[in-house]
Amino acid sequence: MSIPEALARSAAKPAGKRPYFLAPETERVLAITMAAVQELAVARERIDTLERLLEAKGVVARDEIEQQEGEAIAANAGGDLHSHEVADEIAAG
Repeated sequence: MSIPEALARSAAKPAGKRPYFLAPETERVLAITMAAVQELAVARERIDTLERLLEAKGVVARDEIEQQEGEAIAANAGGDLHSHEVADEIAAG
């Protein structure tokens, strides 16, 4: 088999229908979920990189970043409502 022939065969579309291992709707939801998880992983990696760069350049210290996270947790413990609680409250009218 020549290289051009091998390349042509490798680009050919598979014959038949796509196999489903779960129900098609379930696979769609799984695919959407996996895409969202991948985006979140990339975002967290980028945030970590930015935090490290800011710390290395002396713009902000790591303990300041941790303090902001602690303040956010304390605000939630202090009675602030989560978004779903606000939505429930609005729906209840």
